Amino acid sequence: MNADTLYREDVFTDQRVGTVRRLQPVRADGSDDPSRPVIFIGQATVMTPMGSLPLSFELDATDLAGAVARFGTAAQQAIEDAARELQEMRRQAASSIVIPEAGSAALKGMGGKGGIQLP
Repeated sequence: MNADTLYREDVFTDQRVGTVRRLQPVRADGSDDPSRPVIFIGQATVMTPMGSLPLSFELDATDLAGAVARFGTAAQQAIEDAARELQEMRRQAASSIVIPEAGSAALKGMGGKGGIQLP
């Protein structure tokens, strides 16, 4: 561990929508380090047809009240970003072409090399 980059973590939740993690920078002795900014991270879980999808997103705030106020907007953006990523992964998976190797079991039933030839 790097003693110059330590944080103390505090967790806040409403037990309904999500969680806000406050990462307070500290020195190696555990005292607060005011020379570094406090970081706020939002966490929420979205239910999808495939199950729950955990989301984690940074909250641009300087205090807990600001982090809570920005939670909804940041969570919505994280959901939209995740949906775009999933759609792109589906698109890439659907457009990939699988070429069986010459002599594979899939081609043996075709009586030889088949119609696909590799350069």
